[in-house]
Amino acid sequence: MSNPAPRNRRAKLAVVRRSERITPHMIRLVLSCDEFVDNGTTDHYVKLLFPKPGVTYPEPLDMGVVREQFPAEQWPTMRTYTVRNWDEAARELTIDFVYHGDEGIAGPWAAGAQPGDKLWFNGPGGGYAPNPDAEWHLLVGDESALPAIGAAIEQLAPGAKAKVFVEVEDETEEQKLDGPGEVDLTWFHRTGTRGENLVRAVEELEFRSDDVHVFVHGEAGFVTQLRRHLHTDRGLPRDRVSISGYWRLGKNEDGWQAEKAEISRKEREAAGA
Repeated sequence: MSNPAPRNRRAKLAVVRRSERITPHMIRLVLSCDEFVDNGTTDHYVKLLFPKPGVTYPEPLDMGVVREQFPAEQWPTMRTYTVRNWDEAARELTIDFVYHGDEGIAGPWAAGAQPGDKLWFNGPGGGYAPNPDAEWHLLVGDESALPAIGAAIEQLAPGAKAKVFVEVEDETEEQKLDGPGEVDLTWFHRTGTRGENLVRAVEELEFRSDDVHVFVHGEAGFVTQLRRHLHTDRGLPRDRVSISGYWRLGKNEDGWQAEKAEISRKEREAAGA
């Protein structure tokens, strides 16, 4: 019996148009793309595929074909990034990369990207956009959540009220975030434990009402603390809170995704017990 044909997992292609260093540790790439489909969320993310050094893949890149024809150690490295902006008319996809020198894969690639360079990706996914019926909004995150927070601020309804807390390394990493809403934005510069400023700010915040739509994303440590606070202490229902750890300190994305999968498995087993 012949082997079944590999499942089609054809990636989409984007091509670098231009780049900009918007802060010392944030690189913005604008890419042309004819295949991106906007899903209407402000936290839409894509899975970027970075080829392993010395490995050439057939194009168009299809992960079904790659997994069928290449050993696992030669599969492209996948990294998840939030889309900062999608310009439908210009067919331009904007992605911001946190850059810390030679650390990691995506940041160094973005630092060296030149017009014409190819970038393959899967997606987008996503699940959050500011609810226009909410009385107010609370947005909380670190650098990794800045693209989604910036996109959400830009898509707030005119006059919508939002409280925003963002933690970055120092004042040089602050960005200008504008939108039609009434936004009260507080920047925190990192001191002590990562995210502790954000946890304290939310815990001490006097909520104007429970009619709030919340977005909390970033390093998993502070996200876990705020999940407990918002659901247990504040009593907010799950459909009012978009909350997730984008990454965990000390782990790359592969390690963190494996840990998340194990956590989800244990939660499912506990729920079924």
